[in-house]
Amino acid sequence: MKPCVVLAFLLFSLVCLMNQASDACSCAMSHPQDAYCNSDIVIRAKVVGKKLMDDRPFGTLRYTVKQMKMYKGFDKIQHVQYIYTHNTESMCGVKFDINKYQYLITGRVHDGKVYTGLCNFNERWERLSLAQKKGINHRYQLGCNCRIKPCHFLPCFVTSKHECLWTDMLSHFGYPGYQSRHYACIQQKEGYCSWYRGMTTRDKVTINTTDP
Repeated sequence: MKPCVVLAFLLFSLVCLMNQASDACSCAMSHPQDAYCNSDIVIRAKVVGKKLMDDRPFGTLRYTVKQMKMYKGFDKIQHVQYIYTHNTESMCGVKFDINKYQYLITGRVHDGKVYTGLCNFNERWERLSLAQKKGINHRYQLGCNCRIKPCHFLPCFVTSKHECLWTDMLSHFGYPGYQSRHYACIQQKEGYCSWYRGMTTRDKVTINTTDP
């Protein structure tokens, strides 16, 4: 085989591998309430350091965090000091800025370690809406028995009294949309689930202590 042919084959193989790596991480859109309910750990923290645990192409990155508040996960771990993730975005690794912002971080616990990635809900705290902050504080947990049903194409229907129809994907404003930022799917006293934005009695009691 001629050297130029071999070189062309090697370049083609490299491009294919790069394309596979870039497509390796694929995440479905998720409402913040689902992210909360499906996570083992939900905390607000400032990232103060990072360390590459190994230098392999798809190795693990360890972030050191200063935990400000834990919203979920008391039964899993008492205090989060480290967050683990892949060191490349192509493998769903997430990147945090060091000593800049407070983040809402969600993740899973495995062997006593907290893992997160691009498919988890991780956002700078100041970018969250007031409704999302209230949801994380207490409201989302009221709807963990409900199901948020995504609607990508019309017509869409709920098939159970426990479902809320999520239509943000139909909006030309894109994701995250209005329901994601301002509504929670809450189970009502009658047993059915519906979108809720207003003030509950608990909101009125705790509004002055809601995290800024």
